[in-house]
Amino acid sequence: MKGISLFIVPKYLLDDAGNPGERNDVALVGLNHKMGNRGTTNALLNFGDGSYSPGGRPGAVGYLVGQPHNGLSYMFHMMNEARIGVGFLATALGYAGFLQSVDYAKTRTQGRSQSGTGSTAKPVAIVEHSDVKRMLLAQKSYVEGALALGLYCSKLVDEQDTLDDTQLQAEKTLLLDVLTPLAKSWPSQWCLRANDLAIQVHGGYGYTRDYDVEQFYRDNRLNQIHEGTHGIQGLDLLGRKMVMQNGAGLDLLVATIGSTIERAQHAGGEAADLATDLEAALDRVRAVTTTLRDEPDKAQSLANSSIYLEAVGHVVVAWIWLEQFLAAGDSQGDFYDGKRQAARYFFRYELPATRAQFDLLASLDRTTLDMSGDWF
Repeated sequence: MKGISLFIVPKYLLDDAGNPGERNDVALVGLNHKMGNRGTTNALLNFGDGSYSPGGRPGAVGYLVGQPHNGLSYMFHMMNEARIGVGFLATALGYAGFLQSVDYAKTRTQGRSQSGTGSTAKPVAIVEHSDVKRMLLAQKSYVEGALALGLYCSKLVDEQDTLDDTQLQAEKTLLLDVLTPLAKSWPSQWCLRANDLAIQVHGGYGYTRDYDVEQFYRDNRLNQIHEGTHGIQGLDLLGRKMVMQNGAGLDLLVATIGSTIERAQHAGGEAADLATDLEAALDRVRAVTTTLRDEPDKAQSLANSSIYLEAVGHVVVAWIWLEQFLAAGDSQGDFYDGKRQAARYFFRYELPATRAQFDLLASLDRTTLDMSGDWF
């Protein structure tokens, strides 16, 4: 079916008077009972299974949409913006859980301060405990990083259609193409992690239906699957987007992030320190991508593409956090202090994890590739 622009759609047969008759080519088999997203019906349909005979013959009626052999390009025209939408949905669910866990942590009292005030001290709100702060900081870094990435991609969607400069339009389209698999998969993975941490902050209550965080987790779990699974996005990013136009996508991404690094270095101080860490990670992206692109065995090159997706995604979100750090500047207040602290968290706790991932990718490891199905 590759390359065939064919959509199977329901067809109403006409009766003798020319009026719509019974829908004869689609059979409703049943409803899927889902882990989450239960407010959205998901039906199992059979098309042309022989149950009915539209037009006097068994089967279904199909309509050609557009030109033959352009089906995949038509599908991706629709799907790419839908993928950004999936990222936004994952972000929204992650953000909702984050806000509820912040509220719970500020009102739930348990345990005493670890500052050594003695057993007579009153219990404190759990937000005062360092491990709870860690979980809340992680959530904040995921959901606000994902939101900023999604908004940046939305800006690219508008710019590619509204800019007068055709060359600049083409650059925005190319950059959007590169970022789309990340805008879909990174929030789907890490905002789900935020939901997981929101449950943990709630303790035993988080595992009950007394609080919404368990539903947020169930609903969000879908987003790593639909509109292209995590693995598919990895193959798309490494196998297509980073090597398209002889590597122009990679070059544009590196140049765009490099521009932010230059501004941060010029700003000096802590921003420059963060820029140094990001520059080192960006160098790994370029080097590892070149190694994988030049590997003649494409199966080996793509064997760990999902790891590549995660590592590059973290570098991109670190860039997004550096942009927010620069935007906060020297502004005072809880909002700006929170932004700066979340950026610090992401650079100190999250970005370093990419080093081991890039090492694995650079080694062209074959562990998964060489695994036999008989060994499971």
